Amino acid sequence: MYKIITIEDEVRVPPTKFGMDIKDAIKDSLEDQLEGKIKPDIGVFLAVTEILDVKEGKIIPNDGAIYYPSKLRVLVFNPEDQEVLPGVVVDITEFGAFIRIGPLDGLVHVSQIIDDRISYDAKNATFVARKSKKTLKEGDVVRCRIVGVSLGKAQTKISLTMRQPWLGSMKWIEADKKALEKKPKAKPKVKTKK
Repeated sequence: MYKIITIEDEVRVPPTKFGMDIKDAIKDSLEDQLEGKIKPDIGVFLAVTEILDVKEGKIIPNDGAIYYPSKLRVLVFNPEDQEVLPGVVVDITEFGAFIRIGPLDGLVHVSQIIDDRISYDAKNATFVARKSKKTLKEGDVVRCRIVGVSLGKAQTKISLTMRQPWLGSMKWIEADKKALEKKPKAKPKVKTKK
């Protein structure tokens, strides 16, 4: 889930940025320090959107930089368990498909791709469902559900599933919708009194 949150942090502004406006120097330094970083309790920092407050800076011995206590707003991506997200297949392997959801990649294990027997075509890097003949390949746009999240500085793991109704490749979902539209609607039974 994307969120804009307010945080307080001490920002290190190096001497190379002393000639800049203070808020611009702090924003630039924050972008260097935070963007793309993962904090397990917050998520992935994507952008510094606004500097709200800057307090007086301090100098630390043996460091030419100035440290400014600051309050800021940042855009973060924090994947949550059971969240349904759109994604794009970025890699297919024999054990599953890697799906890019926002700035992170998650894994749909081969057992969680579709509710059908599935085979892996190594030559074409594609999964093919045996009964329905539905395929999944690199570049396919999908809808998936997060079933496990472990954010860490050293390693991040996101487990996904597409084995639920209205999940999977958008091609599958559109085909299922069309099939439902073509299906004749059952007429309601009317009870009559005798």
